[in-house]
This record gives sequence, C-alpha cells and structure tokens, in this order.
Amino acid sequence: MFKKRNGRAQSFGSHRVFRKTSPNKKYFSDISKFIKKADIVVEEKPYIPTNSFADFVINDRLKKNVLRYGYNQPTPIQDESIPHILKGKDIVGIANTGTGKTAAFVIPLLNKIFEDKSQKVLIMAPTRELAIQINQELTKFAYGLSIFSVCVVGGMPIYKQINELRRGFHFVIGTPGRIKDLVERKSIDLNQFQTIVLDEADRMLDMGFINDMRFLMKGMPKERHTLFFSATLSPEIKKIINEFLNDPVSISVKTRDTAHSVDQDVIYVKNGPKLEILHNLLIKPEFNKVLIFGRTKHGVEKLSVMLSDRGFKAESIHGDKNHSQRQRALSQFKDNRSQILVATDVAARGLDIPNVSHVINYELPSTYEDYIHRIGRTGRAGKTGKALTFVE
Repeated sequence: MFKKRNGRAQSFGSHRVFRKTSPNKKYFSDISKFIKKADIVVEEKPYIPTNSFADFVINDRLKKNVLRYGYNQPTPIQDESIPHILKGKDIVGIANTGTGKTAAFVIPLLNKIFEDKSQKVLIMAPTRELAIQINQELTKFAYGLSIFSVCVVGGMPIYKQINELRRGFHFVIGTPGRIKDLVERKSIDLNQFQTIVLDEADRMLDMGFINDMRFLMKGMPKERHTLFFSATLSPEIKKIINEFLNDPVSISVKTRDTAHSVDQDVIYVKNGPKLEILHNLLIKPEFNKVLIFGRTKHGVEKLSVMLSDRGFKAESIHGDKNHSQRQRALSQFKDNRSQILVATDVAARGLDIPNVSHVINYELPSTYEDYIHRIGRTGRAGKTGKALTFVE
C-alpha cells in the first residue's frame, strides 16, 4: 500500500508514513519541508495599541458603525495604518492574511469619501472571493452613510455590473482582469479614481496579473493615493512600489507564519489505493472539517463527486464554478453543513474559513509558497492544525 523511499517509517493512525530525503524534481526540491511538528504554543503578550477606534479622527456615524460591530481596539496593522491613511499618505503594508488589514484601509477610505463624495476609490484583489469579502466588510461599515460600491469579478454577468456602474458609485472593488475588461468597454474611467488599493499584491503577481496591474495603475492620475498590501516583499513587488508609489510609509506587522502552528506530515502512496487511503482518513472522527487541495479544475471536481458518491458531504470550489456556486460551496463549508471542501489554489489565500481541522494536499502544489498558503487555512486563532501531503 505504501512505497518506502530513502527514509524511515513513521506511524500515522492506521497508516504508515515515510520520511523522504531525496528531492521530487517534478514540483520543488525538498519534500522534507512537508514534515514538521507544530511549535508549542507560547502565549504571547497581548498587543497594546497606541490608538483606539473611539479616538480615531473619523466621522461620528462611521465611528458608530465601527464600534457597533465590536471594533474597539485596533489590530497592529489597523493601529499603524489608519492614522497615515487618514492623512493621505501612500502605504506599503506587509502583513499576513487574517491580521485585519481590510478594515485597516476600508475605514479610513470610507471617511475620506464621506468628507468628499466626489472622490472615487478602486480596490483590486487577486480572487473573486476576496473581492466579495472586502465589499461585504465595506458595506457593513458604510451603513447609513449613502456611500455605494460596485463589486466587479469574473463568474458573474458583466452586463449587470455595467448597469450598476451606470447608477453611480464611490468604490469599485474587483479582480484585475474584470476591472480591465470594464475599462476597455468604457464602463470604468480610470481618470475618475483618486485612490487605489492593491490587496494581496504578491498573490496577484503569482497569478499572472502583473500586466493588468500595470495597465490599471498607468491609466490613473499620477497624483493619487496608493495603498499597497502584501504578505511578502519580493524584488518584483519592490519594483512596482518604486514605480507607482510616492514616498510611501512602510508598515510591517508580519507575524510568524501560520505553518508554525500546523503539524505537517506526508503519506507515500502507490497510484492505485490513493482514494482508498483518503477515504480511510476522512472516516476518522477527528477529520471533521477538511480542506483538500488538487491541482486542476477537472481533478478537483472529479474528486468531489467521487467523495460524494461514497457518502461524504463534499463540496468543490474552482475556476469553472460560477459565482453563486462558489459562494454556496464556501457557505456550506464555513457553516459546517459539509465536512469537506475540495479546492484548487484559488481557495488557498485570502479566505477566512474558521476551524479547519485538516488540510490534505491530495496533489502537490507547484511551489513551496503555495504549500504554505494552503496549510495556512488550518492552525488559526491559536489552535493547532494538521496538514498531510500525498506523495506518489
């Protein structure tokens, strides 16, 4: 059932797992990186912010909305970013997913629009799910302020979005490809936007949006307010910052990688029993909320169907699903109405899915960075997670 290659056996439940030291050149070089015990959780001293939301110089009605949703003490990225954004400074924020950075830019920008309703803001995100999440958070804080947003992402009817843009807006939130499409259709005039936010910029780069990002930023006024958020600071990211930002304030509140709180191991399998091995894991009671990653849209859908046929409550999310299908699958998984979500890497970043017990890499990721993003969906909020990687 298992193939032992250059390593020693290790038990995992009823299965045997083997450490491997030789590289798998098909993907990336060090499979041993998939094997690591979670660090012992050491309780960190609570962050003591310099500011409070009650003290920020923002409109009273906006402040009331913020406080109503339980935002009292800002997170580090909020505490350090909001005062600079309120002053109109360009920002480079280096922060992990899940640190509260959406509110860090949404709240001060809502205040900016409230003070001058002629202003318009463009927000770019790498995936439709993240764009929708940003729009939902913005709508929550904008209650009663007569500030309107349009969310423009692929997988939804473009003509409906064009009609929404005709009705007037203050914020456009979307993915680079769809925004560019609407610009080329003359439904969005980039010259109207005085502010741009690039959220998860490194992910947009990874997904091949660099030319779209450049196209959109070059089309905007040179005198603009630019907010740039990224989890990493690669040479390509630095080049974009130098090219498009004006004397930015750098803020880094990057905490240690989520992977530190994840028990990581590998399972070596022959071609035949892979699905059976997965089945035998999923029937264990501790595998109660499992995110399974595959490499292709077709493979993910096929695996989801096969698991459903075996009696598991499984959903799938990938690029061939339309907007409503993807939102339904996410909602089912988040609300514990399904046990399993099978996904391509589109779900690996930017989504806050609570209490994922296990991440299973049914197929290897392309890069180690993709691996880190995948397993980062578990081991969150002070909990220890589990990640297993299948290696054939």
